[in-house]
Amino acid sequence: MRKLFLFPVMAVIATFMMFSCCKEVKKETPAAKIIKAPELKLTSDLMTPEVLWSFGRISNVEVSPDKSTILYAVKYFDKELNKGENDFYTIPLKGGSPKKITESTDAKMTGLWRPDGKKIGYISSKSGDTQLWEMNPDGSGQIQVTNIDGGINDFKYSPEGKKILYIKNVKLDKSVNDMYPDLPKANARLETDLMYRHWDSWSDYTYSHVYYADYNDGKVINPVDIMKDERFDSPLKPFGGMEQINFSHDGKNIVYTSKHQTGKVYSLSTNSDIFIYNIDTKKTTNLTEGMMGYDVAPVYSPDGKKIAWESMERDGYESDKNRLFIFDAEKGTKTDYTKDFDQNAGSLCWSDDSKAVYFISGVKATEELYRLNVADGKISRITNGIHDYREFTVAGNVLIGSRQSMSMPTEIFSVDIATGKETQLSFVNKPILDQLKMGEVTSRWIKTTDNKEMLTWVIYPPHFDKSKKYPTLLYCEGGPQSTVSQFWSYRWNFQIMAANGYIIVAPNRRGLPSFGKEWNEQISGDYGGQNMKDYFSAIDEVSKEPFVDKGHLGAVGASYGGFSVYWIAGHHNKRFKAFIAHDGMFNLEAQYLETEEMWFVNWDLGGPFWDKNNKIARRSYENSPDKFIQNWDTPILVIHGEKDFRIPYTQGMSAFNAAVLRNVPAEFLYFPEESHWVLSPQDGILWQRTFFAWLDKWLK
Repeated sequence: MRKLFLFPVMAVIATFMMFSCCKEVKKETPAAKIIKAPELKLTSDLMTPEVLWSFGRISNVEVSPDKSTILYAVKYFDKELNKGENDFYTIPLKGGSPKKITESTDAKMTGLWRPDGKKIGYISSKSGDTQLWEMNPDGSGQIQVTNIDGGINDFKYSPEGKKILYIKNVKLDKSVNDMYPDLPKANARLETDLMYRHWDSWSDYTYSHVYYADYNDGKVINPVDIMKDERFDSPLKPFGGMEQINFSHDGKNIVYTSKHQTGKVYSLSTNSDIFIYNIDTKKTTNLTEGMMGYDVAPVYSPDGKKIAWESMERDGYESDKNRLFIFDAEKGTKTDYTKDFDQNAGSLCWSDDSKAVYFISGVKATEELYRLNVADGKISRITNGIHDYREFTVAGNVLIGSRQSMSMPTEIFSVDIATGKETQLSFVNKPILDQLKMGEVTSRWIKTTDNKEMLTWVIYPPHFDKSKKYPTLLYCEGGPQSTVSQFWSYRWNFQIMAANGYIIVAPNRRGLPSFGKEWNEQISGDYGGQNMKDYFSAIDEVSKEPFVDKGHLGAVGASYGGFSVYWIAGHHNKRFKAFIAHDGMFNLEAQYLETEEMWFVNWDLGGPFWDKNNKIARRSYENSPDKFIQNWDTPILVIHGEKDFRIPYTQGMSAFNAAVLRNVPAEFLYFPEESHWVLSPQDGILWQRTFFAWLDKWLK
């Protein structure tokens, strides 16, 4: 289902204790194997699962205060160790040779330049818990700054460098062992309300709180919990990060995101708010009181006079238009600057002069950089290409961002704000890419059954020969409102599918963003409706090509894409010869009561299945895939993770069991330790091997 971006680091914390710790760490003698960039010499130019897991994964792109140097992290994975590690690198802002500045076996995250540029702060587990450390810009002089009982989850410097923000988990609720201390080995939970588990983890009776503390050249004192005794989280679980919490530029105010709801109410609502905490008065103000949808990721303008944030209008609708709001403190006004802009706005970043806000927005299945001129409200597009920008930061007259496409993993680019010219700065994966042949990615506009135009990506195998016939896959996107953009995935990777000899048809069917509000919202309450017709329109049109083997078509997808595969299995009229469904909804009545965020099923399905007077809900449940199991006649591979609490694994078990009982050839790939994704190297490689073994068996 639709959720994005960060994986939280959570720890159970019973008490709080903090002191400065400035002992310099001597040269590390690693006790375990250091994970480095692989030195691959490929014998084939076709991608394999092992090659896919060898790419370096870029994150944490940060520009130094003097705008001369870029800090970034690269994560490499080791199949034998079955894990990955981040290390930090620097590269000149104008381009040049990268320098690796860390090399160790401890987990590292969140590298930030100190405002004076003399140090780089980062989170490390070197001491056992995750703590704030600092090092010189060349990686030397690693010093532990904090020693907080239980560790911290993330941090941020104040702009003037005199304070730090950090987040940590505070235990406020009781477990059964707390209630009955004479039963310390009792392994049970006693629940009285909803939201006892979320996404991929059970509640650990803690809440993520925002702290600030005084900071002076490696010394941290006087910590303050600005949410003391509150049973609320900031940032929002499960994926929120420090982008949801910021200082004002004078360091006197903290603006943060929180959702002041619990239990059943929390599960039914998406209403989060923006709060301003004043350090001098210790008073908190709700900036968005009365605004009922998601309000997240507030950021102060450099002059301190304005706050920009992302805002959704409607409570309960997690895929609502993401608007760009600005609060003007002098005027006391809150303004939607995207009222006439039929696109989303995210990853907001102010210009240095406070006159503009830069942001990322999806347009026709790409993610581009845009600029809002605050004075006149004019929005202009900066980049225009077949790519996705994932994050960026302002560096004078250029934007430094990470960019990817279906044919290239994430790399760092510099974008000239005035001209939109893009210059690649990092080449982390060039040694591998130079040895691979990528399949051609093309776009086609296909007519739908209701006479609309639908953008469909078609990806061809490397060394494509149009005189031959190729088995072809219909890719069904998840979300359900998640764009088939120019993403580079390490599981649903179109290039590895193409390298295995398949043509891929990936339609931006009804319900996907970047084609306007009407197109995006049509799917709600219409599961099994127009979007399924769109799938058939795409595969039927591309199948007219002489190089498509119409006798060997497959359909694959995850999440809502898994639901799509299950639904298509009962309605495809023998179009397809093989199916693969990962983490899909099979029985919507069971799904309604098994999932954790009730706002999603209420909005998208229309409400509970017992409401017989609700026409939208009745239609949704009547279109549940399990209602059409009598029509299943095509081999199906079902994949599911046990820790997927959004779509519980029993949905996959039910689909597999039904297929076997129907004498339909089926396999069930079950991951006890994976959630809605597959994140460990060996599980990921197994996933790919099973995926293609199944397709090859039935389509080749």
